[in-house]
Amino acid sequence: MFMSGVVKLTAHDDCWWNLTALDYHYWTQPLPTIFSWFADKNPEWFKKFSVAFCLVVEIIVPFFIWAPRRLRLIAVALLIILQIAIAITGNYCFFNLLTILLCLLLIDDATWRRLLAAVASRGRRGPASRSGRDIQPSAASDRGYNIPALAILIITLPLNLWLCYTAIKPEAEWLRPLGFLYSYVEPFRVVNGYGLFRVMTKERPEIQVEGSADGIDWQPYGFKWKAGDVNRAPRWNAPHQPRVDWQMWFAALGSAREEVWFQRFMLRLLKNEPAVTRLLARNPFPDKPPRYLRAILYKYEFTSSEEHRATGAWWKRREIGEYFPEVSLNDFNR
Repeated sequence: MFMSGVVKLTAHDDCWWNLTALDYHYWTQPLPTIFSWFADKNPEWFKKFSVAFCLVVEIIVPFFIWAPRRLRLIAVALLIILQIAIAITGNYCFFNLLTILLCLLLIDDATWRRLLAAVASRGRRGPASRSGRDIQPSAASDRGYNIPALAILIITLPLNLWLCYTAIKPEAEWLRPLGFLYSYVEPFRVVNGYGLFRVMTKERPEIQVEGSADGIDWQPYGFKWKAGDVNRAPRWNAPHQPRVDWQMWFAALGSAREEVWFQRFMLRLLKNEPAVTRLLARNPFPDKPPRYLRAILYKYEFTSSEEHRATGAWWKRREIGEYFPEVSLNDFNR
């Protein structure tokens, strides 16, 4: 969490500092949900507040994990609220669920007993039971919880500081001698340098794959989850991780030459291989493979509320050029 927040402010991307990141995020993220479209229509002040809330939760709130019970529970609530907001407005497979489960481990047994007793008493529609009402967290148990956590924090602090600093300043020399520690603890996956959305994507290129039997009439392939048909609303697929749709987002940000998997993907489509065509929502050549394939690049944006009311479209797009040139099986066999 801490690294996700810090790298945003150290990546020299002004949209984090001027709190405008959500002007882009909802419609440029890999796989938006339908709620992303509505969130994108929020007033500017609320978007800026949301960015500020995100940065505070990621950078400051994690330190309250080691605080006394009340502050720790407030931290848990804020961390979970952030994860729920992210999950509602974006498809990140099981990332948010895993993070929430880790947060639940910060709730001590006494608090769980009080919560369960309160739920049970509501289920009976009677007054809260005495046992549930009178359970008071023990100060001794709170200290017992914090001492091991504090010890672990102190032991791993030098390595975590090294990872954080090298992620922020990779050219720094003076902390590199600590690097040897990483090789010993890396197999346990307990520490790592990590940063999410450190530089905000401000455009949304999308690849449309098209096939043809004669090189004149071209028909598009349909993907299950990624943006394609402008009249189809963004869909919610989490916790499923649709690998092809996800990778198509990354492929569009680069070139076809850099994406070897995409070249192989096109070859499999030319052969109509079922293992590949099953990954798609629409195969325009179900009976006979196409003779030719190509890929066109488009720029996509969410429609405005007015445009959506007038046309029913969730997206608007414009063609920007060729992504993958026209090919046939003969081109791959050369």
